[in-house]
Amino acid sequence: MPSLGLHPTSLVPSGISPAGLQSPGGEFARPRFVPAPARPRGAADLSYQPPDLDGLLKKAKAGDQAALMEVLENAGPQIRARLAAKISGPWKAAIDEDDVMQVTYIEAVMRLDHFTSGQYKEFMAWLSRLAENNLIDAIRAMECAKRPNPTKKLSVAPGVDSMTTLVELLGVTYNTPSMNAARGEAAGILEDAIKALPPDYETVIRMYDIQGKNVQEVATELKRSEGAVFMLRARAHDRLRELLGSGSKFFSRSS
Repeated sequence: MPSLGLHPTSLVPSGISPAGLQSPGGEFARPRFVPAPARPRGAADLSYQPPDLDGLLKKAKAGDQAALMEVLENAGPQIRARLAAKISGPWKAAIDEDDVMQVTYIEAVMRLDHFTSGQYKEFMAWLSRLAENNLIDAIRAMECAKRPNPTKKLSVAPGVDSMTTLVELLGVTYNTPSMNAARGEAAGILEDAIKALPPDYETVIRMYDIQGKNVQEVATELKRSEGAVFMLRARAHDRLRELLGSGSKFFSRSS
């Protein structure tokens, strides 16, 4: 089997649920990558048998963590190669295909229930779309950072806390007519939603959106590229919109 430059197995340590990347205590384990073992060049493994990828995918959708990791390990190199070919020009210094793949693996683990087909070929197409969307979001965000739109900047007005401003930035609205009375409790719900994010998603939200740190500071803290920070932020916003608009008496998605 071809070796991933980065190994997805370490995304989900032992005991972590692929459905939510959560530990038994409810907290997300911090994803990290370790080098995948590689067979020496020219060496042949005569005992190697190609995996039944459709069968593995079926097991993965049923909750088999090891099967999901093997599916990702098989899919990763081809998708990574496609991304590398698409990252050119000025973006090469700011975006790394490994960063794109890491965010894509996290999304695949968290959103596997969104994939409804049972065929590996369709899974590859789905995973490719996730990766390409992550890359597009990173490029768009960096372009916007060069030419910021004042209406999209997260700035806290006098008397308005940063949590309320973040809610408005996410495009969700309060359901209750008594907004002032609800803000305290709603802020607690937003805080719980932020805590439910994967650790790097949470860090980006807290540093960039709430504390107002610049992208360079966040990238330094996370030891990632600036492009990765923008990808993580876009996906974190998506996840928060889902959490805040799902079964909440305080929030709903705005049209």
